[in-house]
Amino acid sequence: MIKEFVAFLKQYGVVGLAIAVIIGGKLNDLVSAVVNGLLMPIVGAATAQAGGDWRTWILPVGPINFEMGKVLGAFIDFIIVAFIVFWMAKKILREEVVTKK
Repeated sequence: MIKEFVAFLKQYGVVGLAIAVIIGGKLNDLVSAVVNGLLMPIVGAATAQAGGDWRTWILPVGPINFEMGKVLGAFIDFIIVAFIVFWMAKKILREEVVTKK
């Protein structure tokens, strides 16, 4: 039974996948720290909405309050994180991006 389990782990690369998940989690922490600690304060200082705290921006429409600041912040976070991960993967893998001409 244990031999079958070890063979399963080897055959499907479970150990490598576990390592990738752990490293990916720590990479997420690093990128989030860069975004929240370095880039977002610049964005906050550049915006006049809500005294620079634009993530608290609420758009009232009748009885409904849309939290536009949170949505916009999540969108900007995603774009920045996606770009940083793309850049790091490109540097690590050293692959050229193919562009259509």
